Amino acid sequence: MRSTTGPLSDVVVVDLSRALAGPHATMMLGDLGARVIKVETPGRGDDTRGWGPPFVGEEGRRESTYFLSANRNKESITLDLKAEADREVLLALVDRADVLVENFRTGVLERLGLGLEELTRRNPRLVVLSITGFGHDGPEGGRAGYDQIAQGEAGVMSLTGSGPDDPQRVGVPIADLLSGMYGAYGVVAALHERDRTGQGSVVRTSLLAAVVGVHAFQGTRWTVAGEVGRSAGNHHPSIAPYGLFHCRDGSVQIAVGSEGLWQRLCAAFGLDAAGEGLATNAERVAHRERVISLIEDAFAPWDAEPLLARLAEVGVPAGKVRGLDEVYAWDQVASQGLLIDVDHPTLGPLTLPGPPLRFFDGDGTEVTRRDHDAPPTLDEDGAAIRAWLASGT
Repeated sequence: MRSTTGPLSDVVVVDLSRALAGPHATMMLGDLGARVIKVETPGRGDDTRGWGPPFVGEEGRRESTYFLSANRNKESITLDLKAEADREVLLALVDRADVLVENFRTGVLERLGLGLEELTRRNPRLVVLSITGFGHDGPEGGRAGYDQIAQGEAGVMSLTGSGPDDPQRVGVPIADLLSGMYGAYGVVAALHERDRTGQGSVVRTSLLAAVVGVHAFQGTRWTVAGEVGRSAGNHHPSIAPYGLFHCRDGSVQIAVGSEGLWQRLCAAFGLDAAGEGLATNAERVAHRERVISLIEDAFAPWDAEPLLARLAEVGVPAGKVRGLDEVYAWDQVASQGLLIDVDHPTLGPLTLPGPPLRFFDGDGTEVTRRDHDAPPTLDEDGAAIRAWLASGT
C-alpha cells in the first residue's frame, strides 16, 4: 500500500474506468491524496495501454505515453469481472471504498450484477461517479461516446477552425478531459455532503454535458441573442483586436480587452484610436478585417521578440505561440510545479506533466500535498491489494 498525503488522503477510490474521461477524474483525485485502485482487464489492461505510437521502453515491457498521461498516483489490479472469484475481490473493494468511478455504457454495470442498487446496498456511504458519452437517459442516452464525436455533436468543432466552412477538433481530447474535471469536482462535492448526511450519492456527467457546460458566451449568444456562433479563426468573435497578428519574422498574439488598452496600442504604433470605425469595441468588431490589416501593417517592420518587448513596455497583453517542446522548457512552467519527476518500475526516471493545483498555508508557505507516483504497470499492485483486503485493516 502506497502512503499518501493531501486533502483526500483518507479517501479510497475504486477506478473501473478506462480510456480518458474517468481516468482523468481519478488522477485528479489521486493528485489530491486519494488512494486510487485502478481495476484493469487481465492480459491487456486499460485500452490506452495499447494506444500508440509513441511507446517507450523495451519490447515486452513497453508503455504507451497516452496511458502515462492519465494514470499517475494510482495502483493497478487486474480482475475479470465475469469470474466469480474476481467479482468477490471487487465487491470487497466496494465495501472498503469511499468512491467508485465508472464510464461503462449505460446498463453494463447492471449486467455484471453491480448496479447502483447493489452497490449502495453494500456500502450506503459510497459515492459513485458515472460518466457517459451523451447522458444516462433521454432519447440518445445509451449512445457510445468518443471525444471527437462529442466535440462535433456538442458544437465545439463548429466554433473551432479557420472559418465557418472549416470545422476543426480541439488539439487535445477536450470533451474527455472536461468530463473528467467536472466528475472530480462532483465527487468532492458529494464527499462534503456525505460528511453532513452520512449517505453516499451518485454523480453523473457526460462528454456532451461537459462541452455544453463550457460554451460560455457562445451559449448565451444563441440562447439570449439568437445568434449562432461560428468559427472566426484566430480572432475573437466579440472583441477586437484580440487574436493572432503577423509581424516580420512570425506572429504574436494580443488581447485588447478594454478601450484603455486600445488607446495604448494605438499610441505606441501610430494608429488613430478614434478613427472612423475604430472608436469603440463594437465598431472594431464590425470592421474586424480593417482592424487586422491596420495592425499587421503597423507590426510589419518588427521582429517578434522586440515587438513583444514593446507591447509589454506599453502594457498591452501579448504572447507568442509556443510548441510543446518550448512549453516544457519554459522556466515559468517549471516554477508552477507543472513538471514532476517519478521513478517508473520498468522505464526508470520519468518527467511527467504535473497537477495544475498548488496549496499554501495561511502564511503563504507552499504545502507539498503528496510525493507523486509513476503510473503503474499492469497488475503491479494486485498482490498487495489482495493482502490488504485479507488483512481487514
